[in-house]
Amino acid sequence: MSGAGEALQAAALARLATVPALGRVYPGSPLQGATPYATVEAGAEADWSHKSGEGREVRLALSLRDAGESPGRIRSLMAAAEAAIQTVADVPGWQLVCLSYLRSRLVRGGTGREAAWTALIEYRARLLARPPG
Repeated sequence: MSGAGEALQAAALARLATVPALGRVYPGSPLQGATPYATVEAGAEADWSHKSGEGREVRLALSLRDAGESPGRIRSLMAAAEAAIQTVADVPGWQLVCLSYLRSRLVRGGTGREAAWTALIEYRARLLARPPG
């Protein structure tokens, strides 16, 4: 992951940490985590440079997990997470040009006491490197 992905992931983690209903927020899937929790991962990166500067296009994925019996709570967590991510503005070392919602999905997996809801929300971010100094 380039510096752009790491910086964007850190900025997104900081914003999601301000949403008390999410519980814990992790930079990757935890081995054990009490629900609800969220993870933030910066994935595929592509060059988005221009003639006189470096740029990156980064895919950002939020995963939310909840063990509720109905999808009501995780749907409200999804809305809160989306609202928090839309406030990401400061990405150290990079200028965030745009942060675009791509898609989301909600599924239920497991059975019995192991059943849990998982939501995935994906974004595309375009960033330009800030000149040093």
